Amino acid sequence: MKKILIGTHNKGKFKEISYLISKKIKKISPNQLKIASPEETGKTFSANSKLKAKYFSKFVKLPVISDDSGLCIKALNQKPGIYSARWAKKYGSFLKAMKFILKKMIKKKNRSAIFICSLTFKYPKGKMVTVVGKVKGFISFKIIGTKGFGYDPIFIPCNHTITFGQMNKLKKIKIDHRYQAFKKMKKKIRIL
Repeated sequence: MKKILIGTHNKGKFKEISYLISKKIKKISPNQLKIASPEETGKTFSANSKLKAKYFSKFVKLPVISDDSGLCIKALNQKPGIYSARWAKKYGSFLKAMKFILKKMIKKKNRSAIFICSLTFKYPKGKMVTVVGKVKGFISFKIIGTKGFGYDPIFIPCNHTITFGQMNKLKKIKIDHRYQAFKKMKKKIRIL
């Protein structure tokens, strides 16, 4: 395998997934090929990552890896969940969405949350492999850190005292939900 299309328009996700895949493989973004995003109509992270892999593979004769991920907060009935990116759109930005979440969490005793990532790898001939990675943690009391992306500045992973947004990028990439999913994927797709 010499090339792979990473099926995401999110620059942060593209960088993380690129870092995890072998340096010998050329990573291509849908932006480079001017491919728009599909509508995410799935009801789960896995359904959406499969939907994206199928969609992007229509445009290229390459293997495709796609991601659907988000933050599930227990006290908010597991929201924003699969709507994580859409909340950012709805409220105007990830920063505004985080402020909205923190406001909602003011009186909540339980601050537990899970970051979930579903990765789907699709071969050009059609076979797909889907895995899910999770990282448990807590919602911080304020937005801290500028190193991550998305909801990273309000998520403190278990056994840590700082948010993903405060962490050194390499440290974060080696413990986060995308990495947990990728570890499982590598066992099934050795060429990565």
